[in-house]
Amino acid sequence: MAKDKKKTLISHGIAAQNRKARHDYTIGETIEAGLALVGPEVKSLRAGRATLVEAWAGERDGEMWLFNCTIPEWQAGSVVARFEPRRPRKLLLHRKQVRELIGSITRDGTTLVPLQIHFNDRGRAKVLLGLAEGKKKHDKRAAIAARDWARDKARLMRAKG
Repeated sequence: MAKDKKKTLISHGIAAQNRKARHDYTIGETIEAGLALVGPEVKSLRAGRATLVEAWAGERDGEMWLFNCTIPEWQAGSVVARFEPRRPRKLLLHRKQVRELIGSITRDGTTLVPLQIHFNDRGRAKVLLGLAEGKKKHDKRAAIAARDWARDKARLMRAKG
């Protein structure tokens, strides 16, 4: 008889990743920010249930916020601890960093995209944000062709080696 395996919770490491962001955007500078979360959200993140596909970060009232990030409700939570899964979440940054990011995203064509949510060594939830510029269709095709050529070149070098 097979043993029942419990799903392990993430104490440190990547909880959610936006893999599509590197395909859709050219990522420049990256910055790590803290997240203001409530208890059940942290438990849901530790279970690896967050989604960053449509998420973006922006400015509201002089502060940075994470919008459209989906963290589903923790099923074992009480009725009192319910929260909105797609609510805006405050990003914890220094004032100087906020001013620099607001200046960067006010430029034409630059946006702030969350790349991943992870837990650091102290167990704190952090989000890795990237200053991104959108790619055109031909840029995406060129990136795919370059990646395929690098893979084929590595395969040929291994075969000759």
